[in-house]
This record gives sequence, C-alpha cells and structure tokens, in this order.
Amino acid sequence: MAYKVFFVEDEIVTREGIRDRVDWRGHGFEFCGEAPDGEIALPLIQSLRPDVLITDIKMPFMDGLQLSRLVHDRMPATKIVILSGHDEFEYAQEAIKLGVTDYVLKPITVQDLHRTLHQVATELDRERQAQEQMERLRSQVEETRASLRQRLLLDLVVGAVSSTRAIE
Repeated sequence: MAYKVFFVEDEIVTREGIRDRVDWRGHGFEFCGEAPDGEIALPLIQSLRPDVLITDIKMPFMDGLQLSRLVHDRMPATKIVILSGHDEFEYAQEAIKLGVTDYVLKPITVQDLHRTLHQVATELDRERQAQEQMERLRSQVEETRASLRQRLLLDLVVGAVSSTRAIE
C-alpha cells in the first residue's frame, strides 16, 4: 500500500520540479496534492489526510513551521519533512521541538529526496507493523477474556465452582 504525500512549496519551479522528477510510486508513495503556502495547504491536508507532509520552511501567509505545528497537533501520526534554504540553528531547533521527521537543506537533489522518502517509508512501515501487532494482541486478550468468562459461567452452572469463589 502506497503512503500518501502532500507537498508545500511557494517557489513554483521548485514545487513542479520536485513533483515531476521524484519517483513517488517507485518509493512507495502516492503524490496526493500540493500547495504554494501553508494557509492554502492546511484545509487540503485535513481533507486528504496524507501520511507525509513535505514543506518548505519560509513561505508567505503561513510558513512551514506554523503549518507543521498545526498538522502535528491535529494529525500526530503524519510524518513531516521540512525543506529549508536556511541553515539557521533556530529553525532546526524549532523543527525538532515539533517532532519533524527530517530537516533537509536546499538545494536538494532528487537522490536526496529519494533517500529521505526511503527513511520515512521505513519508519511508517515499522509503525504500521507495531499497530497491527497491538491490534492482534488486543484481539487475543478479548478472545481469552470471553473464553474465561464462558468457562466460569459453565463451572458455576454445573456446580464446579461456588459463587463465593467466583467473585474472588
């Protein structure tokens, strides 16, 4: 199953270049949408529910950090990758506080983005497997509980267990 990715970048040439040159499907992703700034992106992201958000950090109206904060608060499972032309510690520090998955400096090559996508997909796969394992365990607990309940009731009915012992 492909993971959905949404891309936010105000520079149209960069946005179209990345959108068109990255092998999304080949790396297990579906490119589900794009926007030129966070203000336009947020309602689209909420509607499309992507697994991954790739966003520029400096944009008009709503920058990548503000967008990341809102997405992280509303959709904490969404992985966030920030692209930045700014090698400033404060930006990276704020991104870390927000829990972004990766902070990549521009200019970025297609190969760099492919590597980042591979890392994100690996993390998403691991989380999905852990979630599936947790669901299997919950199901087993419920089955065991139901079975024990039936056995106790049967023992009560046939007199193998006293009602006083059943309460203990």
